[in-house]
Amino acid sequence: MTLAVVHSMRGDLAPADWPRLDPEEVQTVVEHWGLTDTQVHVVWHSPRPLSAAGLVELSDRKLFLKRHHRSVRTPQELREEHRFIQHLRGHGAPVSAIVEAANGDTALNIGDWTYEIHSAGIGTDLYRHAVSWSPFMNVDHARAAGRALGLLHVSAQGFDAPPRRASVLVSNDRIIRSREPLRAIDRLCAERPALREYLDGKHWRADIARAIAPFHDRYQDALAALEPLWTHNDWHASNLLWSDADGATAVLTVLDFGLSDQTSAIYDLATAIERNTIPWLDIHEGAAGAADLTQVSALLHGYLGARLLSSGERAALIALLPLVHVGYALTEIDYFHGITRSTDNADLAYQGFLLGHCAWFESGPGRALLEHVRRELCLDR
Repeated sequence: MTLAVVHSMRGDLAPADWPRLDPEEVQTVVEHWGLTDTQVHVVWHSPRPLSAAGLVELSDRKLFLKRHHRSVRTPQELREEHRFIQHLRGHGAPVSAIVEAANGDTALNIGDWTYEIHSAGIGTDLYRHAVSWSPFMNVDHARAAGRALGLLHVSAQGFDAPPRRASVLVSNDRIIRSREPLRAIDRLCAERPALREYLDGKHWRADIARAIAPFHDRYQDALAALEPLWTHNDWHASNLLWSDADGATAVLTVLDFGLSDQTSAIYDLATAIERNTIPWLDIHEGAAGAADLTQVSALLHGYLGARLLSSGERAALIALLPLVHVGYALTEIDYFHGITRSTDNADLAYQGFLLGHCAWFESGPGRALLEHVRRELCLDR
């Protein structure tokens, strides 16, 4: 196995934490799946940093193969998201088919690795080289992404699985949903010793209490309006395949449900706004960083054209936006400190992602975004 360069957490390139897929390994995995084929080629390696993945070409089709270290995902944990994908596909959502192995399984463990295989998906990977958290190329893409997200939430209705058991690199609002979030973090640390070890070196109780204080009570007041729903939780342009044929921009395939969990439609919508319209990578380099309000409007209008929001959901969106990254940032700290042993990335997740994202919403550009969303949703103060 050989290492490569991938997108770093700061937006440039960095050495990969995980070996890239190699032909001999891929051949072995394909054989374990029961897909006998003498012509197996890895035609593209994903530059995303948290796993190893690529497009694999067989003589008769193209597949997407993804490899996780077993400390990040076990087969059992992968099957949780696979059942969600299968539900979505059965209810008309444009998601890739999961390729079952000969024994009917959808995730296999080989040595230290856990593997999954999906069909390649329909559409053009327009954001293949874009770093996560990059903005949309244009407002048409923002509108189409919003509409696709609304339709996905309609398809997700009726999937009543419990919350995920996977705890590393999964996004949800369990911490901020708690009336006592610091105690909730204490409970999480009891389950995740690496997270506890990292936080013990910080004044984390004071830091986090100060970061979430301006927003947490308002989110608590809004929770009653939110229905539990399994959601994507990583909705950004590079996880979508696109069509721009005849000037009709549309999302043809939704990819990568690795962060999915039971949250709410509003959590997913807040994530989409936060991921795609705020220039986090520039902000982390010290720039002022105003959100692209035109793209925010387009994304919201696209979403509302597919799924209406109640007045309670609209209020919850304003309350949730500043907090939506808190839970995932904690799992990133756990991953970087406990698994990849990257102090630099763990510090970035703590200072830049967990505390920094909350702080941005108290800045002038952050308040301007919240006020803009309020106006778009016709909410009174």
